[in-house]
Amino acid sequence: MSRIVFVHGIAQEVVGPESLLAEWYPALCDGLALAGGEAPARDEVGMAFYGDLFRQAGHRGTGTPELDASDVEEGLEEELLLQWWEYAARIDPRLPGPQDRVRLRTPYPVQRALDALGHSAFFAGAGERLMIGAARQVRRYFTEPRIRAAVRGRLEGALTDRTRVVVAHSLGSVVAYEVLCASPDRPDVVLVTLGSPLGVRNLVFDRLVPPPHAGRGRWPAPVRQWVNIADRGDLVALAKGLAPLFGDRVRDVAVHNGARAHDVRPYLTARETGGAIAAALA
Repeated sequence: MSRIVFVHGIAQEVVGPESLLAEWYPALCDGLALAGGEAPARDEVGMAFYGDLFRQAGHRGTGTPELDASDVEEGLEEELLLQWWEYAARIDPRLPGPQDRVRLRTPYPVQRALDALGHSAFFAGAGERLMIGAARQVRRYFTEPRIRAAVRGRLEGALTDRTRVVVAHSLGSVVAYEVLCASPDRPDVVLVTLGSPLGVRNLVFDRLVPPPHAGRGRWPAPVRQWVNIADRGDLVALAKGLAPLFGDRVRDVAVHNGARAHDVRPYLTARETGGAIAAALA
């Protein structure tokens, strides 16, 4: 019966809930310790796992099929890659930006974005397949109703009457928001979002269920407190502050994760995250 429920983000399709918890639980305990909080027992922490829903079926070839710029779908996938590129160039002057035509190796916007992102600190060492796969999972969540319902069902099944805090990373924050909005009669919880894309206009914010009204997102009824934590260098969390879109009850907190701006582990080990979770459990 989990007092804390984690919701992971993209690119977890070849792991599982126990292997993820083996990484997340020690980081959670480190953050709580830094904040002066008490670590929960291991059996009081659960993982709403949905990565397998994005796992490809087996095929006759060896390895994972490669993806390149020609595989990027127009619309959400393309726009997301281009926004990541624009922000990466904004925070790293060494990268060519969308308006920089001097040093570009190819005239095609998507390929130019992938080339630039591949040299960014955020995607350093990542191949095109990983970058395209990340955008594709976001696109599939928003455009494939069966996937969206199945992902949300995993979190709905993990929540219990004893759950006091939901800690959601990356795309998982979208899942947590939508599930909690759809569960007005649930007992009160604290929502902690890490590296959240919820504030990204057009691509994420305007696709939420329930839809925003008059430019504002609905407050999830069971949430008594919402702490949103973001690193300046996190390209996924393009809009660092969620309070302007979801209301002043959101507490936006900045952290510094070093080179791994979007990695969940430095988010969890941060004193600020530990403090938010400790307060929720007190």
